[in-house]
Amino acid sequence: MSRIQESVIIRTVVRIMVPFIQLFALYVIMHGASGPGGGFQGGVIFGAAIILYAMIYGIAEGKRKMSDALDKILASTGLTIFAATGLACIVCGGMFLQYNAVPLLPDPALVSKYLIDLVEIGIGITVLAVMISLFFDISPPESESEEVEE
Repeated sequence: MSRIQESVIIRTVVRIMVPFIQLFALYVIMHGASGPGGGFQGGVIFGAAIILYAMIYGIAEGKRKMSDALDKILASTGLTIFAATGLACIVCGGMFLQYNAVPLLPDPALVSKYLIDLVEIGIGITVLAVMISLFFDISPPESESEEVEE
């Protein structure tokens, strides 16, 4: 099977590092409201981890881990989370993403905290999916010999 990178050392390091990169991305997403980072930055980091995996193990293996169908589901799910949060604010009498208008808890500050985190998650999922989709769209097509070997 032809792969982009045949070095055992590089492949092992990438296999070990990708979960830690993804964990850091989740940290950046969840702490985006209270510090540097957020959904966009965390989504980029998470997407970069999957792109790194695909670059080392090959595009075909990367597409097996993140299929086009899964990518579309993630993109639409992230967008739905973002839009539903904004629409919930409108339904409750506020403006789009006016979190304190939603009467979920007695403390409006706590409601804002949770809804901001929810919006950041939606943004992160969408950015992750779009980055991976763009990478696979501009990656070179696989040769027929690679498909036959698999």
